[in-house]
Amino acid sequence: MKYPALRREIVAACQDMNRRGINQGTSGNISARVAEGFLITPSGLAYDEMKAADIVLMKTDGTSVGRLKQSSEWRFHTSIMGTRPEVGAVVHTHSMFATTLSCLGMEIPAVHYMIAAAGGSNIRCVPYIAYGTQELADAALKALQGRNACLLANHGMIVVGPTLKRAMWLAVEVETLAAQYWRALQVGKPNILSDKQVRAVMEKFQTYGQPQPAKAAGCC
Repeated sequence: MKYPALRREIVAACQDMNRRGINQGTSGNISARVAEGFLITPSGLAYDEMKAADIVLMKTDGTSVGRLKQSSEWRFHTSIMGTRPEVGAVVHTHSMFATTLSCLGMEIPAVHYMIAAAGGSNIRCVPYIAYGTQELADAALKALQGRNACLLANHGMIVVGPTLKRAMWLAVEVETLAAQYWRALQVGKPNILSDKQVRAVMEKFQTYGQPQPAKAAGCC
């Protein structure tokens, strides 16, 4: 079995997103890039029963390797991985608040400065298209242009990241933004940040956190 550590990380992430309440049942799916293409969760298997060996290897030519069938949403994973080389992982969830907004056909505007983590001043919502289709994959890819997250109408969310850990972090942030926006709408008209204000946050994010030490010459 190739990539045992990454396979275990995917299984743990699937179980974690259900524990966190950003997914439920067998819905949602996760992929992570490898040399041959990407690893992806199997179709219709309960996450608490999933094992590392159940994760399916999808190759760049669209074929799969594994004893189980790959996620029904493999097409948008393939499209994203094939056109976004900086993406190392894709997380798709049916979280409550993001899905609620998507059922209304609503995007998430810049209701909080953390919208910048998704790459811009809004998180776009794709019109409803049947799951598992290339049409949905094409629409999601368009909505993700210049963004790291999008909503799928009457369906859920997609987030991408350079690593699985980062993509999972962003999935939680997007659900939090959706919850904040939904709650603010119950009270009144939310204050929406301008594009200029969001760009300023994105610039600040470049130097946020602890400085990373430079790698020594010859270091891996």
